[in-house]
Amino acid sequence: MMKSSFTSFFAGRSFLLASVLVLFGLLVPAGLRAQEKPSPEKSLVRVNATLQSYNFLRPWEKSAPTPRRGLGAVLSGNRVLVTGELIVNSTYIELEHPSTGEKTPARIVGHDYEANLAVLAPIDESSKLMDELVPLEVDTSVAPKDTVEVWQVEDNGDGVITKVDVQRAAVNQYFIDSAVFLVYQSIGSLQARANSFTLPVIKDGKLGGMLLSYNAKEQISQVLAGPIIQAFLDDLAEGEYQGFPNLGIGFEQTLDDQLRRFARIDGKEGGIFVTNVQKNSSADKAGLESGDVIMAIGGHAIDSRGNYVHPTYGKLNFSHLVRGNAKVGDKIKIAIIRNGEPQDIDVTLERKEPNDYLIDAYMFDRGPRYLIMGGLIFQELTLPYLESWGENWDTRAPFKLVHANAHPEQYEDEGREKLVFLSQVLRTPSTLGYEELNSVILSKVNGQAINNLKDLSKAFTMPDEKGIHKIEFTDFPRVIYIEDRTSRAVNQQLVQYGISQMEKLD
Repeated sequence: MMKSSFTSFFAGRSFLLASVLVLFGLLVPAGLRAQEKPSPEKSLVRVNATLQSYNFLRPWEKSAPTPRRGLGAVLSGNRVLVTGELIVNSTYIELEHPSTGEKTPARIVGHDYEANLAVLAPIDESSKLMDELVPLEVDTSVAPKDTVEVWQVEDNGDGVITKVDVQRAAVNQYFIDSAVFLVYQSIGSLQARANSFTLPVIKDGKLGGMLLSYNAKEQISQVLAGPIIQAFLDDLAEGEYQGFPNLGIGFEQTLDDQLRRFARIDGKEGGIFVTNVQKNSSADKAGLESGDVIMAIGGHAIDSRGNYVHPTYGKLNFSHLVRGNAKVGDKIKIAIIRNGEPQDIDVTLERKEPNDYLIDAYMFDRGPRYLIMGGLIFQELTLPYLESWGENWDTRAPFKLVHANAHPEQYEDEGREKLVFLSQVLRTPSTLGYEELNSVILSKVNGQAINNLKDLSKAFTMPDEKGIHKIEFTDFPRVIYIEDRTSRAVNQQLVQYGISQMEKLD
């Protein structure tokens, strides 16, 4: 009884003391902390990443690790939003409190490199690093003529806020050249601060976008748009991330009168001319064909430049109707003119993964696939391989490979899943006379058609009765031969000289 009264006495005094502290602002109840106003110091964290990219010219190697630092926007549920570019090819990621410097390892909850977005979370769920931070909500209402804030953090943890004016909205690339999405273009001078690889853009205390690039000379910024962020987060919240759909067409503007007559749309308003349809794409499965003229998508008229009128942003490229307004599984009606006759086509929107294409447009977080046989190095052609030739790769890389990348239809019609080619030849006893060969596309090995590297690996288990492999190409030198036993002995020697893995098929 005495113990109970003793406890009650101090419990009562504790309550009174807490009330006094709240009154003088020295103690803030947890419920009130949650209602704190977002600020750079309270709603951003530093993100430190170690990246290690792959070597596409020497596919068994990786580049040296490099550090990258940026800022992440705090979201509800102890999550952090960053650009995908910040964590691409990462081997380690950590979150750092902007003021205290406390750090904790982080994991990737979800990412989409085409949309250039990723969500992180602490690996240790008991970490207190984010307890006092204030999450940001997403704002999708940013529009031209709005004034927004770009948030940064000083090295000492103090926030830096810069106001910029949104000039216009457009559809442009984010991180992947072939993927375009909605962007805001803003104007205003930004202060340079350390660790600011990713800069959140704020409207009325909410996250309106993520700054992608800044031209200091013209003071123009490109901002990843809030509606794309919200669509990414909504998709991720559904459990199985599907990504943004793609239509899968190439097109030409119809500004030329001769083209309009050829397409039999002279005298009509607008329209874009379909030049090609990607195999197994949304458009292909719906029956869209090369030579069709798209006049409207989802009830929105498409002009001769490929734009439609958005109620908020004005003229936008039609791709926003697919990759901004819709999601995987949605059906849209496309009005076309085919051979001079109008008709409607219903398209169910799908998304092709990068490895579903004959030639991968990007390969992040996974290295190039390759196979070495006796010093012959075979790879599957990818755009990163071509880009390894540096600036102006489209004129510097081997012409036949560049042409195959631009015109994959021939190989897709042959049933190829990937385009396997001989990238280079190491000088070994097995490759005498072949040392100068490179960049030739493979056709058959031992009579077996080669549609991917797994086919090649299997074919090399079947030499002829004399132990000889016959290797055929689509072009000069057409055919070469190597001896199986010598080639496998060479493979063993290559392992001793630092090439630890003779093949990577996945």
